[in-house]
Amino acid sequence: MRPVSVVIALGVAAVGCSGTSKGGGTAKAPSTLPTGKEVVAKLEAMSKARTSFSAATVMDYWLGQQRLKGEVLVMGTDKRQVRFNANDPAGLLIADMGCNGQEFAFKDMRNNCQLTGPCNQQSIARFLRVELEPDDFLHFALGTPPVDPSADGTVVWDAKRGAMVATLTSPEGTQKLVIDNQWDVLSSELVDKSGKVVWSVEQSDFKPYKDAAGVEHRLPGLTRFKSPRQEADLKVEWKERVVNPTLAASKFVVPMPEGLPQCTK
Repeated sequence: MRPVSVVIALGVAAVGCSGTSKGGGTAKAPSTLPTGKEVVAKLEAMSKARTSFSAATVMDYWLGQQRLKGEVLVMGTDKRQVRFNANDPAGLLIADMGCNGQEFAFKDMRNNCQLTGPCNQQSIARFLRVELEPDDFLHFALGTPPVDPSADGTVVWDAKRGAMVATLTSPEGTQKLVIDNQWDVLSSELVDKSGKVVWSVEQSDFKPYKDAAGVEHRLPGLTRFKSPRQEADLKVEWKERVVNPTLAASKFVVPMPEGLPQCTK
């Protein structure tokens, strides 16, 4: 990072810049639509092929009770590891949060305080005010919203949108996904059994990125996540990005000065 005491070597470098996908009503319907189970299997395979990332972003987000917009450096793995560094307009670090797979640490430079605890949904919510498991955030970042492996349902073609619409049911509730012909998930919404929206996400501006092995992955350039239960949302414009980098466990450890008081808000 820039001149601050905590440095994360993200090494972000985007690869590939063509093939943008925004969805729309021009795509031709496929001759055969997949089944609900085939949609789940395809999305599961895409998720498993994307195991880590590092990125530079511009986020419009909540930090506790305050709405902010600015540069956030972020990285994560499928081992429940995630790290966020938020900078102010001058490029100085204002917040640092990391989950190392078991525990999280959060350092608030504006209020000179810290929090620690188990790495779970509440850890992410403390930083972004949206409840996401660390693994879930990884796959939102990489364009593959989480789907219950046991889900099944129906798939229809929406000619107006030029995309498949999959309606899947599972013990979690009902999930609707809009997927184009390139398997870009344009939107997804999960509704629980009581009919309340748990979360929703919209993705656009998909582009191809190659990982270190030369495998191409289509990732969104813009992500909008909403969490009605927390009355919060998160808008991410993805800038530089690396898919499947090797990230040492030490990168997810937030150094904490001795004597730093606990955050109370």
